[in-house]
Amino acid sequence: MTRLLAHHRELLDGLRDPTVENPWRVLVSGCLAGWSCGVDGSDYGLGLVLRDLLALPTVRVYPFCPEQHALGTPRTMPDIHGGDGVDVIAGRARVLDERGVDLTGEMIEGARAMLSFAKESNAELALLTDMSAACGSQVISDGCRLAEERRFRKGVGVATALLLEAGIPVVSQRDFRTLGLLRVRLEPGHEPPGEALDHHEHPWTREHLPGPHPRAK
Repeated sequence: MTRLLAHHRELLDGLRDPTVENPWRVLVSGCLAGWSCGVDGSDYGLGLVLRDLLALPTVRVYPFCPEQHALGTPRTMPDIHGGDGVDVIAGRARVLDERGVDLTGEMIEGARAMLSFAKESNAELALLTDMSAACGSQVISDGCRLAEERRFRKGVGVATALLLEAGIPVVSQRDFRTLGLLRVRLEPGHEPPGEALDHHEHPWTREHLPGPHPRAK
């Protein structure tokens, strides 16, 4: 079974109770931690999205950006062609930028570096940026996102594929229901929004990407 938390919420029960003295060790995509590591040298405006959650005393944040590690910042836009991150690792798909330059080797290098950092940090779970060719966990671009008609697919990024293979649970910044349940564990007494949905439950995803997630089994 994969460890996508939004698809297997029972895995939440397997996480230990965090404390201020022994907080959860959470691997976080650099842009979600406010790093200016996006392709354009910004954080894509994501640094504020989970600021309150990541600032809780029961969380210890370990930021990392696999794309910046391997490709630097700024950089061209990597996207997966012919599959998802699992397929890239298996040699069935490639990562190309908008100019058609093959970045597969660099993306695998960055993914391996992120996994190594996660292990060194004893990360207990990963909070990653969805839609990313490296960190996506629910939805990624199906080919170049800068194409005139952008296409999407359910799947995971290259770094996410390695983290899941290593047994590290992953959740995205768009999995609002699961993030709410995590916050209850981190902040007893917190009441999550009753109508919150995870990314795969959102009406847009159901309409445009029907069917099961290939890595949610």
